[in-house]
Amino acid sequence: MDACRRSPLMKRYVVALILFSILKSASAVTHYSIPEEMEEGSVVANLATDLGLDVKTLSKRKIRLDTLSNKKYLDINKETGELFISERIDREHLCISKSATTCMLKLDASIENPVRMFNIELEIIDINDNAPSFRRDMMHLDISESTATGERFSLNNAVDSDIGVNSIKTYYLSDSDHFSIEIQTSRDGSKFTDLILKKTLDREEQAVHNLILTAVDGGVPARSGTASIIVRVLDTNDNAPYFNKDSYTIKLTENSPTGSLVVKLNATDTDEGSNSEIVYSYSLYTSEKTQETFSLNPDNGEIRVKEMINYEDFRIYDMEIVATDKGVNSLSGKCKVRILITDMNDNHPEISIKSFTSPVKEDIAVGTAIAVVSVSDKDSGQNGEIDVHISDKLPFKLRESSDNYYELVVSEPLDREKVPEYDITFTVTDRGTPPLSDNETMTLELLDVNDNVPQFPQSFYTIQVKENNAPGELLSSLTAHDPDLHENQYLVYFIIEKEIVNTSMSMLFSINPENGNLYALKTFDYEIENEFLFHIEARDSGVPPLSSNVTVHIIIMDQNDNTPLIVSPWRAHGSVVEEKIPRSTDKGTLIAKVIAIDTDSVHNSRITYQFLQNTDATLFSLDQYNGEIRTMRMFSYRDSRHQRLVVIAKDNGEPSLSATVTIKLSTVETALKTYADMTEIPEYDIFSDLNLYLVIGLGSVSFLLLITILVTIVLKCQKPKPSKAGPPCRNSVISERNSTIADSTLVSNDAYWYSLFLAETRKGKLVVRQPVPKGSRYIVSSIPRSTGLTETSDSAASTLQVRK
Repeated sequence: MDACRRSPLMKRYVVALILFSILKSASAVTHYSIPEEMEEGSVVANLATDLGLDVKTLSKRKIRLDTLSNKKYLDINKETGELFISERIDREHLCISKSATTCMLKLDASIENPVRMFNIELEIIDINDNAPSFRRDMMHLDISESTATGERFSLNNAVDSDIGVNSIKTYYLSDSDHFSIEIQTSRDGSKFTDLILKKTLDREEQAVHNLILTAVDGGVPARSGTASIIVRVLDTNDNAPYFNKDSYTIKLTENSPTGSLVVKLNATDTDEGSNSEIVYSYSLYTSEKTQETFSLNPDNGEIRVKEMINYEDFRIYDMEIVATDKGVNSLSGKCKVRILITDMNDNHPEISIKSFTSPVKEDIAVGTAIAVVSVSDKDSGQNGEIDVHISDKLPFKLRESSDNYYELVVSEPLDREKVPEYDITFTVTDRGTPPLSDNETMTLELLDVNDNVPQFPQSFYTIQVKENNAPGELLSSLTAHDPDLHENQYLVYFIIEKEIVNTSMSMLFSINPENGNLYALKTFDYEIENEFLFHIEARDSGVPPLSSNVTVHIIIMDQNDNTPLIVSPWRAHGSVVEEKIPRSTDKGTLIAKVIAIDTDSVHNSRITYQFLQNTDATLFSLDQYNGEIRTMRMFSYRDSRHQRLVVIAKDNGEPSLSATVTIKLSTVETALKTYADMTEIPEYDIFSDLNLYLVIGLGSVSFLLLITILVTIVLKCQKPKPSKAGPPCRNSVISERNSTIADSTLVSNDAYWYSLFLAETRKGKLVVRQPVPKGSRYIVSSIPRSTGLTETSDSAASTLQVRK
């Protein structure tokens, strides 16, 4: 048994052996024969030995004995396996029917682990324990003296409850000169006697004859019973009544109402007067059961139903009707009546559950038997033929194992998660008209096995987390569901390890193994890392365990935690940017351009510019999107020579963060045009030859000066040195990249900055020369605005390196 438990293959083999043994035992019948009246405790046989069972396991396997009678005549000794008498058996009481040649007691023995059924037949052998007896101890016969010799007279027969050789064997009549007896045997083997007149009676010689009739059985020793016969000799009445036919056969349906007419007999007597008046009666050949079932009207010969008739009890009733006249010396005539009872479908079929296994595991193999039932019907013919079935919607089917025995077997795979239990109703229906039926319901419970993997509601989770979160903050609850029960549904959650820049996921996140709550273990910075991708696994506690995983995408949401940084015009910390412009500057001239950057996300890093302080609001304008400061009109003599502008750069976050820059403008008197003006095509001017030569000369000098400045800037970019605070001028911001980018270039990885610098006006001479691959650094550069040849040295570009 230990090996069976350890090996699933052996379990299947044992189940197959059990099913085979059930089928084999259900078809074989064990037969025993015992005499009646055995003492209680008498051993019939060793049932365990005869059935091939191990005596040591009888109690453990719960062997039991079921009898089909009301009394438990036999029992099994579970220690020795012996079948013994538990109550005295009287064959005559057990088998009432005299027509039965054998008396059989049917038993069912059942045993569990595995379930087996055994059919046992016990034949009860008759012993001569009953003496013959007459229904009437004294019989009176009136015989006319004119009766011819050889006339027969029916006598009350004796009865003996024993059967076979122990039943009545013969009859003896006491010595008589006038009478003798003749023994007759009926179809069922019963013996009857007729009194025969041997010699003519003479009433004047002897009016009464007293005879003794003795019935003797065939037992050893023989038993006997006697009855007195008193024969009275009557005066002559020479015509006896007679019937139309000697015998009648009547068919009668069972359960006919009480009082129903069966047949009306008519006898005729040719005598006159009282000798022709007829009285009908049962002869002595008619059994008491027949007389109790049917009534005979003595005046008109009507036979009617006296009590309920049951086909299952008696199917044929034989009677002999005697018609007797009322003469002084009455004569009689006889006829035989046979009533055949036809069956009605009046008995419901019955079902009995012999064995039932519940609960069972949901992975039970298809074809396994889980119950054994038996069916029966007391009716006969089609009324006794039974059909048994269960619902077609159930994953089970019935398989006939033997006569009226069926096994309930699994026909489809079971799934406890879909249906945890089944109410199985067995319905039995006979084939009568109308059909009768009965049903029996049993509940089958399923035990869970670990056959379902944990399931998350979704296969991919996206969780948004604000940066600067508190360590230990609950991010989300990732709960899986397992439809199994008990330990098969207890889930454990854990993070599947994955390294990111020498840091494992378990150092960044933590998950509660019991409820799937996901926590952050550190504070995240959007500017350093803005997303994480990893897997979480849910595993049940079954054997073997089943698991599933889900992908988690953590998105770090940016917060406005970085202040804008003004990179142009650059100035040392706390210093003021100073610019010189010609006083003759035209309206709309680009005076300066404020550029600020913000390392926050796109939304929070959008910069707008405003004047925080403006010496003359009518003189300068500020573009709020690109930071350009332009003149709104030309300078007049009333305008101050020194203008102070304070520009604030605000980002788009909530709350907004800002930075300011102070620009101090000084106007100078000069006859030369500005650099921006020289790049424009004059709308009006009439050049003289002298002016033309002067312009060409100044242009050449300016071109040489520009070349010198560019070479100087390139050399400084190739050999960077620590820079000190440079003079107030137009400034540049250059990021550290792997590629070399020339000065006077503005590049940004942000589309906003790109479009902003691309919008530079011609007058500013600020040009985006080439795109830069996506990165995290910026290059911002501007070309110095010349205020004249004498200011060349002050306009040398200084460089500021800014890291994101």
